[in-house]
Amino acid sequence: MNHEDKLSNLSATSVATETVELPAPAATGPSRRDFLQLAGGAALMSMVPPGVRSGAWAAGSDAPEKKEVRIGFIPLTDCSSVVMAAVQKFDEKYGIKIIPTKEASWASVRDKLVNGELDAAHVLYGLVYGVQLGIGGPKKDMSVLMSLNHNGQAITLSNKLKDAGVTDGASLAKKVLSKDREYIFAQTFPTGTHAMWLYYWLAAQGINPFKDVKNITVPPPQMVANMRVGNMDGFCVGEPWNNRAIMDKIGFTAVTTQDIWVDHPEKVLGTTADWVAKHPNTARAMTAAIIEAGKWIDASLVNRRTTAETVAQKAYINTDMDVILERMLGRYSNGLGKSWDDKNHMKFFNDGAVNFPYLSDAMWFLTQHKRWGLIKDDPDYLAVAKKVNRIDIYRQAATAAGVSLPKSDMRSHKLIDGVVWDGKDPKKYAASFKVRA
Repeated sequence: MNHEDKLSNLSATSVATETVELPAPAATGPSRRDFLQLAGGAALMSMVPPGVRSGAWAAGSDAPEKKEVRIGFIPLTDCSSVVMAAVQKFDEKYGIKIIPTKEASWASVRDKLVNGELDAAHVLYGLVYGVQLGIGGPKKDMSVLMSLNHNGQAITLSNKLKDAGVTDGASLAKKVLSKDREYIFAQTFPTGTHAMWLYYWLAAQGINPFKDVKNITVPPPQMVANMRVGNMDGFCVGEPWNNRAIMDKIGFTAVTTQDIWVDHPEKVLGTTADWVAKHPNTARAMTAAIIEAGKWIDASLVNRRTTAETVAQKAYINTDMDVILERMLGRYSNGLGKSWDDKNHMKFFNDGAVNFPYLSDAMWFLTQHKRWGLIKDDPDYLAVAKKVNRIDIYRQAATAAGVSLPKSDMRSHKLIDGVVWDGKDPKKYAASFKVRA
């Protein structure tokens, strides 16, 4: 089915923990979902003659206001759809040129988004909402245009802990709660996804991440080097840095984040509300190009390998291709002798299920910010999510890319501790946890 046919058929405050950013030591050495097709905008497009329709999203009144867009990224496997949108020239189809811009830390991404040095970014979901609410940095109205990936992060524990008999959450809890020494855990940004996965998992083991251990902030590419020199006992980060720790024989995977929450939201395409207001057509074009890139990555093992070869290069992640490829293909080893094929590995499209910016996903991060005292009072969870998550822009982009939409703006999941999140009563959910700040 060609593109036209698809279209016609579719309708700065710091946190309460000790949060420090360590300098980098010198380095030593797919399931389907049931979707309804979009009716509104796509139905209108189906009435436009095919010859006009094919160029409608890149010309005339729909032409991108800005032809060149700088999209920041951190060296992580889940930046892949942003990179491949440029490398495979999906951006050209929509009349723009994407310039992927490598950044050193999430704090840098935040600052450059806020001050306009970046047009958009591959960014932590919770970071965007932190800026929206003025926690973890300056307060500014933000926008989430799409979700970039599900799954594919992990919590790594040090081999020093393994040597002390720690191999899982239960043995970690026994060790930590013995209070024989101070235990240090690293996440990548105080309001970000990795902090929330780390806190959630520790709490599920009976460990209070704000009272029983010390938390520090370390940029993703510096995690392995810092664990090598003993700066932390564990960390939560995206790939390929968990697999890198195993290959370098300094740590092991205690749990994957897909084991904490299957098909959890992770990175998003984020920008400021002001930028979207000034460049709505560019926002749509950029989103459509990255949707198509994610679809292309997920389409075949060959495409995933090509992606791994590309993003492994120095300009992007700068590590060995095999370190990236293994877990991108769902081939996991935990560093303790166990290997398995994980059907819930990192996904970039998954028939469109990945990319829709669900309101419930956004609200979950707000509930965890409230749980851990990062925000004092309950916000209007749904109102904030509706303001930030630009479902209108996503719908337009999905129409342009020939991608169907889900039945609902909300979704439901059971997390590792058996607690169900469905977005229906976020205030009650946020207050329901026994382990909290």
